Amino acid sequence: MSKRLLSRFLGSVIEKGVLEARFADGTTVRFGKPAQGYPELAVIFRDGKVPRDILLDPRIGAAEAYMDQRLDLEGGGIMELVQLLRFNAVWERGGRLRPPSLGRRLRNRASFAIGSINDRIGARRNVAHHYDIGNDLYRLMLEPEHMQYSCAYWPEGVETLAEAQHAKLAHIAAKLALADGQRVLDIGCGWGGMAIFLAKHFDVEVHGITLSEEQLALARSRAREAGVDDRVIFELVDYRDLAKRGERFDRIVSVGMFEHVGRPQFETFFRACANLLAGDGVMLVHTIGRFGGPGTTDAFTSKYIFPGGYIPALSETLAASETSRLIHSDIETLRLHYAKTLREWYARCEANRAAIVDLYDERFYRMWTFYLAGATAAFEWGGMGNYQIQYVRDRRALPITRDYMAAAEKRLLGGD
Repeated sequence: MSKRLLSRFLGSVIEKGVLEARFADGTTVRFGKPAQGYPELAVIFRDGKVPRDILLDPRIGAAEAYMDQRLDLEGGGIMELVQLLRFNAVWERGGRLRPPSLGRRLRNRASFAIGSINDRIGARRNVAHHYDIGNDLYRLMLEPEHMQYSCAYWPEGVETLAEAQHAKLAHIAAKLALADGQRVLDIGCGWGGMAIFLAKHFDVEVHGITLSEEQLALARSRAREAGVDDRVIFELVDYRDLAKRGERFDRIVSVGMFEHVGRPQFETFFRACANLLAGDGVMLVHTIGRFGGPGTTDAFTSKYIFPGGYIPALSETLAASETSRLIHSDIETLRLHYAKTLREWYARCEANRAAIVDLYDERFYRMWTFYLAGATAAFEWGGMGNYQIQYVRDRRALPITRDYMAAAEKRLLGGD
């Protein structure tokens, strides 16, 4: 029964490209037809329970079967399989729109209530789950100069990941409109790339905060190596606790952290930021976001990758910030930049497969590449993108046109 139902589902989805399904009982079924640019590969179900597991929960069922080598591939890898499925169901496909069913609405509400609670204890535990697995993995996957684990920026002429991450840092710094002597807060500072970049290019003091002990240690070491540790401080502290100290910062930047806040904490996050930001201050939030309305985090991501995380819709982000009287003074949508970034990370993981398996095991490698492949598809053809949202508390804090951004970015990239 499960084999028949899965075959019916695959037949309804795959029109272009070819997927050959080889079941454990020896049956082989082909779906789709060859089309230029679409993958052609075979999926092998090693036991009869795999189709059932996929039907019960397609994403976690397929992920765990792949991780446990009960599902294998020929003619391509997990990137090609996910790409084939997503190519045939793109977010922009159009068609008649219908309201979600009552069952789906109820499931979404339950998921919001259960999965997104992220208090201080939970936040630290969730961050440790993803970032304290060891810096060696991230060294293998990320570019070494900035170690940016967030969407790069790919303007015309930029070809390498290192160039794109440098361009991203310059792009964000330009939006901060920095001046000498200012204090900058970096919420979710990672391995210190943003803080170090700002300290190297501006006469500012930067305070970076994280909840990852692994990141903290490496960030401090990297600041010393860059010769900016006299103007950069890294601290293991929750943004909510920092806000209670009564400190104020001229600029706040947060890159790739808001996705970890959790939906019930959105207003808390922005209220803390408003209290941390000087009256004439500027804040820049760089975050993954949904092109559509609010959604839910799938079971695979919640269990294995980002427990407690939630990708917000732009509407949710703006609604939460408005309660703290933060003015969204500029919004930019990065539509395909993260897809290019993720493909670079995936390629680096493929090239370093033996090293990653040696660090962890084959199951971890399969889990990690499944995550990267799924994320890539979501940004290439699904409903995910990135937003850079600039905030001010005072509408007169910045020039009334955007020219200052382009001028500052040109200087940082050596255009003068």
